[in-house]
Amino acid sequence: MRDRPASGAVPSPNIWQHPATYETENHAADPDGRLWAAMAARTSWRGRTVLDLGCGSGFHLPRFAETAATVIGVEPHPGLVRLARRRTQRGPADQAPIDVRTGTAQAIPLPDASVDVVHARWAYFFGPGCDPGLAELDRVVRRGGTALIIDNDGSRSTFGSWFRRGFPHLPSPAEIERFWAQRGWTRTPVDMGWRFASRADLEAVVRIEFKPEVADEILRHHDGLEVDYAVNLWSKDF
Repeated sequence: MRDRPASGAVPSPNIWQHPATYETENHAADPDGRLWAAMAARTSWRGRTVLDLGCGSGFHLPRFAETAATVIGVEPHPGLVRLARRRTQRGPADQAPIDVRTGTAQAIPLPDASVDVVHARWAYFFGPGCDPGLAELDRVVRRGGTALIIDNDGSRSTFGSWFRRGFPHLPSPAEIERFWAQRGWTRTPVDMGWRFASRADLEAVVRIEFKPEVADEILRHHDGLEVDYAVNLWSKDF
């Protein structure tokens, strides 16, 4: 995957460099469907146009296509765009059409007021600094639409403590919450969880998410195949 990403793309070292291991991570995340339930409680995408922004290899696109009218994935990394297109080119006959495009959150390749629901999961929108992408959301979401952004909750859970240890330079959880609240977004805390099929899978995923010395420390002290993992679902109606 040595293709040049879309101009202005913010690199994602985990999925860009380790797409197969990130696929394992996607399978381990939200094993009991709590995050999906929280999103569905916030808004419905049935019969609507959904944009998955930063869709990666397209892992979530088929799930939205089960009930949506149209699903669009936007991803800045060309190799991941190819994987997403390959994943979605042959779906069930009753599945919504899926269109995967190359683009970034700061320059979404869609017309004004063209989507009803936006989903962005661990992609670009990490609080302070993401205002250009927020302006694009305001442009592309139809009035009456909703945006759903998922990010790590560094204030709690086992994973939250790992996250604070691994990325001490990032804004504090309080700063991030203040950023979103000042812009009119609503926080829904979700205890999502990780559940892996094997210890080898857990270890591989931890090692793509953290620097070697932090990963070593985490794995020395954490046993088993599950991790309590809290996220924030940020949402806004337009």
